[in-house]
Amino acid sequence: MSVSAVIERGTAASRAAGIGIAAIVVLLAVAPQFLSAGMVDRMTALFIYVILAAMWNALAGFGGLVSVGQQLFFGLGAYFAIRLANAGLNPFVSLFVSAIVVGAVSWPISLFMLRLKNGEFAIGMWVIAALTHLLVNLDRLIQGETGTSLISLNVYDASTRRLTIYWLALASMTALLAILFGLLRGSTGAAIRAIRDNEDAAASVGVRVTGTKRLLFVLAAFGIGVAGALWLATAITFQPKTYFNVQWTAYMIFMVLVGGIGTFEGAILGALLFFLIETWFGGTGVWYLIGLGATALVFSLFLPRGLWGTLEERFGWRLLSVGYRVRLPADEATGGAALPANTTTHREKA
Repeated sequence: MSVSAVIERGTAASRAAGIGIAAIVVLLAVAPQFLSAGMVDRMTALFIYVILAAMWNALAGFGGLVSVGQQLFFGLGAYFAIRLANAGLNPFVSLFVSAIVVGAVSWPISLFMLRLKNGEFAIGMWVIAALTHLLVNLDRLIQGETGTSLISLNVYDASTRRLTIYWLALASMTALLAILFGLLRGSTGAAIRAIRDNEDAAASVGVRVTGTKRLLFVLAAFGIGVAGALWLATAITFQPKTYFNVQWTAYMIFMVLVGGIGTFEGAILGALLFFLIETWFGGTGVWYLIGLGATALVFSLFLPRGLWGTLEERFGWRLLSVGYRVRLPADEATGGAALPANTTTHREKA
C-alpha cells in the first residue's frame, strides 16, 4: 500500500513568529520615545542594513545572481535624491522618488547585464558601478569627489528630522520585507529558485527565465536605492567615493554569508550580527575590517550555510518559511519528521 507524504508550508512556530514580528514592529514604532538620540540613529542604521542584506540575499541567495556591484544602486539612490531635492522636491519625498528612478534605471541595465553568467555577471556589475561613479563625478552639482549635501533637510530641526528618518526607515524595511516575502512565497518565488538551481530545466517546464530574473533584479535595485537614499538622509553629505564604494556590497555579502544565504531569516540575522559587531568594534579602525574578513573566511570554511542555515538544517527551525516541506506520516519510521522541501518521499508497505 502506498503511503502519501504530507506537504506543509506553515507551522505553529512560523505562525507564532508572524505574530511576534508584528509585535516587534509596533514596539519599534514607539521605541523613539524611550531611546536616546544616538540610539535612534543606530537603530535607523540597523533598518538600512536589514534592507541591504535582504535585497542582496534575494538576488544571490534565491536568484543565483551573485553581484559585487550593488553599490551602483546604493550610490544612485543617494545621487538622485540630491538631484530631485535640488530641483525643488520635498527632501523626504525625494528619498522615495529617487528609489523609483533607480528601479527604472535598473531596467535597461538588466537588458544586457542579465545576458552574462556567473563571474561575468558579478564583475560586470562592478564595472558598471565604477563607470557610474565616474559619470556622477562629472555632474557640476556634485563637484567631483568633493561632493555636496542634502541642504533642504536643514529646514527641519534635528529632532524632527531624526524621528522622521527613523520611521521612514522602519516603514521601508517592513514594506520591502513583506513584498519580498510575498514574492518568494508565491509561484514567482518557486520560479526564482528553479532558475537558480537549473536555468535550462526551469525554461523547459515553462518558467519565464528572463522576465523572472529581470523582476528580481529591478526589485533588488529599488530596495538598495531606498537604502542609499535613507543613508544620505542620516548623513546629509554626499561624496561619490563613499556611496559608490565596493565596501557596501562587501557588507551585504558578509551579512548574508554569516546569517545564512538563501534563507529569509538568515539575512535579517546577519544584519543584526553585523550591526552588533560594528557597534562594539567599529572604533578599532583597521582591526575591525580585518575581523570582518576573518569572520567571513571562518564561516565560508566551517559554516557555509551560515548561522540560520545551520540551525535550520540541524533542528528544522522554520520561522519565515517561503517554501514547502515534506512530512512523513507519524506511524512511519521517521516518527513524522519533516524532510527538506526538495525531498521526494514514497514508501511501499507490504
